[in-house]
Amino acid sequence: MESELTYDKAGVSLERATESVARIKELVKKTYQTGVLSDIGQFGAFFAISPDRYKEPVLVSSTDGVGTKLKIAFMLDKHDTVGIDLVAMCVNDIVVHGARPLFFLDYIATGYLSPERVEAVIKGIVDGCCQAECALIGGETAEMPDFYAPGEYDLAGFVVGIVDRNKIVDGSDIAVGHKIIGIASNGLHSNGYSLVRKLFFEVLNWPLDRYLEDCECSLGEELLRPTRIYVPTVLNLLRDFQISGIAHITGGGIPENLGRILPQACKAVIKKDSWPQPPIFEIIKRTGRIKEGEMFRTFNCGIGLVLVSPAEETDEIMNRLKGLKEDAFVIGEIEKREKEEPKVIFV
Repeated sequence: MESELTYDKAGVSLERATESVARIKELVKKTYQTGVLSDIGQFGAFFAISPDRYKEPVLVSSTDGVGTKLKIAFMLDKHDTVGIDLVAMCVNDIVVHGARPLFFLDYIATGYLSPERVEAVIKGIVDGCCQAECALIGGETAEMPDFYAPGEYDLAGFVVGIVDRNKIVDGSDIAVGHKIIGIASNGLHSNGYSLVRKLFFEVLNWPLDRYLEDCECSLGEELLRPTRIYVPTVLNLLRDFQISGIAHITGGGIPENLGRILPQACKAVIKKDSWPQPPIFEIIKRTGRIKEGEMFRTFNCGIGLVLVSPAEETDEIMNRLKGLKEDAFVIGEIEKREKEEPKVIFV
């Protein structure tokens, strides 16, 4: 060997890792709240739960990633929004159970650690945590040479929230006659991107800067639009209304995600023309010649969150949602389900 072998020569730079931490420290502090007991950089992160706020506290956790939507960020070299997606995919999954997010942790893995890129990703995570009103208290950045393609990385997120045991929302109170309310998405969110990328980049060969008149933006801007975070809206509703079930509409669409919270004796009858879909879905359906059933099974099709509540609560919930500036629609009703029927049907 001509010279001494070092970790840096093997492709891992401790200096870049140190610089990355220094870049994000002030960003992360924007998310701190009562309960945070430690700064980033320690071996573990500490968060204290107020003993007076909850009678019988239950911790609720979730973990998720962003999936192949990251490929769009790589292609555009724009990395400051996928962190919002990362937070959204986790916090939306626990708030549907009535849980208030407490703290979030992230994992970033890459072949070459770019402090600038890490800072951009963390900026998005910080934005997402601020929207969800939870603290970013720790994480890990792993530099693994030869493991990822140049310029690429992967993300994982982890959230812990809290809810009183007697306030857990799990769908068990859903009954025949309950109404189904859909809260609008702002587009694709973070699901269906393997199909979307195949359609636009392999079948149609569209460039990311292609302007989509119906969407009033470029293809790249539309595909990178961040997932909506529904935490403040849901927690506001739960203070004053009886919400029997909530579903975050992710992969599997309305059929799978609403179906998983319904009691066996219930089915959801969805009126498929009861809400407007963002233009991107019609573009995908038309150009890909994708059947309606496949669209509903793959994408959120314009509904990011579904609420199930007693009929007598519906009007007031809709008024509250309007006051919260949410686009919301009564999209269906709960009916009695026969033994062999699917849990979710569209009419």
